[in-house]
Amino acid sequence: MDNNTALYAFRKYGDTVLRAAYACCGNYSEAEDITQDVFLILHSNPQDFESDEHMKAWLLRAAINKCKNYKKSFRVSRTDNIDDVSENQLKCNFTLRDSEIRENISKLPQKYSSVIFLYYFEGYSIREIAEMLGKNENTVNSRLQRGRKKLKIELEREGYNETNTVY
Repeated sequence: MDNNTALYAFRKYGDTVLRAAYACCGNYSEAEDITQDVFLILHSNPQDFESDEHMKAWLLRAAINKCKNYKKSFRVSRTDNIDDVSENQLKCNFTLRDSEIRENISKLPQKYSSVIFLYYFEGYSIREIAEMLGKNENTVNSRLQRGRKKLKIELEREGYNETNTVY
């Protein structure tokens, strides 16, 4: 591709990257900033991708890495989150139930939330997630299992049970 790679990628995967960033960091404004940063990096340093799926994987990996950095930042660790959740959830096209589940996913440790997001929200297989994250398939599988268990515990605390929620 030429110098329009970032524009093409944004048009095709902008919403996906935004949803991934939001699911990982739990703050819509920061998710927008992270998304912008990811596409700015791609614009400044164009990459050669083997396919659109390779491009999507690169964008998601970059967004997840940015989210990790965001969660480690002084601003997050030393300040309270003042986020207008209801408005932001509507912008991401989550239903009320999805937004509550997504909120609980974002509270999980990063290693679990990113795997759950990629598996359930983006439809990647364990093998694809392992390649994307540079991890062993068994590691991804165990993180997925542990993340599900942690998510189930949190959802049960909030009154969900197996009859009204899919884990």
